[in-house]
Amino acid sequence: MDAGDVLTSVGLKNRIDNFPVQLSGGEQQRVAIARAVAKQPKLLLCDEPTGALDYETGKQVLLLLQDMARKKGTTVVIVTHNAALAPIGDRVIHLRDAKVEKVELNPHPQDIQTLEY
Repeated sequence: MDAGDVLTSVGLKNRIDNFPVQLSGGEQQRVAIARAVAKQPKLLLCDEPTGALDYETGKQVLLLLQDMARKKGTTVVIVTHNAALAPIGDRVIHLRDAKVEKVELNPHPQDIQTLEY
């Protein structure tokens, strides 16, 4: 994928010529996500992908990750402490003390546009 297109998809088109030190923590997080997405991986592991982002930007990133899964066939694993994100997943794996506590299948994931967290 083109770097400009991916940066645009995470809301950073106007920052394409900036160095990391010139970016906020949330912007750096979005650059990291854009770099990962640009490689079009088969598996994308995301540790708190919305942790340093405001609400609207977080939803924008979640939509990008969902598009990777739905349109590109990428397996997207989101690791988070935010249980409010669980309804958007096809499968939710709950961990406790480094062990799988339960696995929930979700045949009808919630649309990210309607997600409130």
